Amino acid sequence: MKLYSEPEKPLILGVGNLLMGDEGVGVAAVRYLEDKGFADHAELVDGGTSGFHLLGLFRDRQHIILIDAATDGKPAGTVSFIRPRYASDFPPTLTAHDIGLKDLLESAALLGDLPEVDLITVSIGDLGLMTMELSHAVAASLPQIEKLVLECLEKTILCAAGR
Repeated sequence: MKLYSEPEKPLILGVGNLLMGDEGVGVAAVRYLEDKGFADHAELVDGGTSGFHLLGLFRDRQHIILIDAATDGKPAGTVSFIRPRYASDFPPTLTAHDIGLKDLLESAALLGDLPEVDLITVSIGDLGLMTMELSHAVAASLPQIEKLVLECLEKTILCAAGR
């Protein structure tokens, strides 16, 4: 994990625990995007379950694309997109590390470092499976995540160009 930020680039931050299978989809998505060449257009960070250690990445950032798993009752592999304005706008069903993630966002807001956030979540089933593999349904969502990230990046580029 990088301990510095590249403020001129949007940040794509994947969070989750790779040791818990689908719960690590955010980290798996960052690795997938890295293989697809997205590092040329954004800073890609495997946030794991780091919580407050990620706060420095928010400083001077204009745009963050956050990717995480959600236990929201939807079928596994369902991809959702929201553009929350406040930490309280985040769905209450983010996975096991959600308290740390919400605290991180609230802290960034208090410090005046909360950038525009696009949140991509992937619905997962039960937590508790100790595996480093994504289920078929969740792994199949990676191309849809890629498409959403690309749309978010294109929007950022257009805004920066004043269009």
